[in-house]
Amino acid sequence: MKIVMVGTGYVGLVSGLCFAEFGYETVCIDKNQSRLKSIREGKSPFYEPGLDDLLDKHINSTKRLTLSSDLAKEVKKANVIFITVGTPSRRLEDEADLSSIIDVAREIAVNISNYSVIVTKSTVPVGTTRKIKEIILEQISQDQFDVVANPEFLREGSAINDFMRPDRVVIGTDSKKSEQIIKEIYRPLYLLDTPIVSTSIETAEIIKYASNSFLATKISFINEIADLCEVAGANVKDVAKAMGLDKRIGSKFLHTGPGFGGSCFPKDVKAFSATAKKLGIDLSILNAVNLFNRARPVKISSKILKYYNDDLKNVTLTILGLSFKPNTDDIRDSTSLIIAQELLKKGIKIKVYDPKAMLNAKKEIRELEFCDNAYEACEQSNGLIIATEWNEFRALNLKKIKSLLVKPVIFDLRNIY
Repeated sequence: MKIVMVGTGYVGLVSGLCFAEFGYETVCIDKNQSRLKSIREGKSPFYEPGLDDLLDKHINSTKRLTLSSDLAKEVKKANVIFITVGTPSRRLEDEADLSSIIDVAREIAVNISNYSVIVTKSTVPVGTTRKIKEIILEQISQDQFDVVANPEFLREGSAINDFMRPDRVVIGTDSKKSEQIIKEIYRPLYLLDTPIVSTSIETAEIIKYASNSFLATKISFINEIADLCEVAGANVKDVAKAMGLDKRIGSKFLHTGPGFGGSCFPKDVKAFSATAKKLGIDLSILNAVNLFNRARPVKISSKILKYYNDDLKNVTLTILGLSFKPNTDDIRDSTSLIIAQELLKKGIKIKVYDPKAMLNAKKEIRELEFCDNAYEACEQSNGLIIATEWNEFRALNLKKIKSLLVKPVIFDLRNIY
């Protein structure tokens, strides 16, 4: 069994390495030669715990993972081809940009030489996998391939564990042959009794968007309840805890904060709603979630400004945490950076520190003062904003922090203290 992963982004590289860990010969494809060179040298293009060890193991020791920029060549030898390229939001619309996926489908179509299963692992709107099938059918006959929707459910910061010990594997297909092939690829998970959900292609595509959208809704719901608790004199942490003890609700994603960010939730909520709108369905709840979440970090910034009575002359603030969540260097739609930008607009000087996301943040906002550690970032600052709940921020020496700050105030946006 030879597996080809088209794309060496978050999904493609993590999935490719995990399939290599399962024992399969896997090739990761990318047109970016410098990116491939870096990966061959054991340098991951993004931070993910445990990834560098897997890179070293399967590139240098087992040699089960290889890298290539020649999609046409590798497709000819592949049994299963996973499409993992990005589907970002369009600039002027909320729809997912499928141009990269369409380009890959066309290149696959003209290069298949033996029966292959083409799998969409990228998060795509319902109907995309069928579109891929139509594109390939323009070049070859139906008996030479099948298409499958096999969405990923990887969380940044715990992606390897999520792949190796998933809550479920979703396989959307219209062919028993391709279903059995994909089930065989995931056979190592049978030892863990991992649920395998076999369904239609369209159902599999909606499962991914519906799952992410529901989790995003839980986050916005508890954040809205936090606003109510604040004015009513209630404790939202106790509210969330009691709610979470109800097994019908569960405790996960009931943590208050500045809103959700990252490469998935903001994009997927908008794309899911846009897709539904095209089909004549108004997902009004998700539209409300999107609007509330976009306003959340701006509202929090206003509260911070209000604390200083808008007397912002010579004010310096510290932000700890720049990534959208801990254990990643991903700053896409990071609420930390949105808050930083709002404060910078008011002339506030911002000092920052993050364990892993400093380099990426420097590319986005050069006006920030980047520090080597949390304590340096607090020196001569008028207040501390804890924006991302990295573990190292949970054990700060608060007496030392107090001595470093000009004014001993902490805006704990993640409720870690």
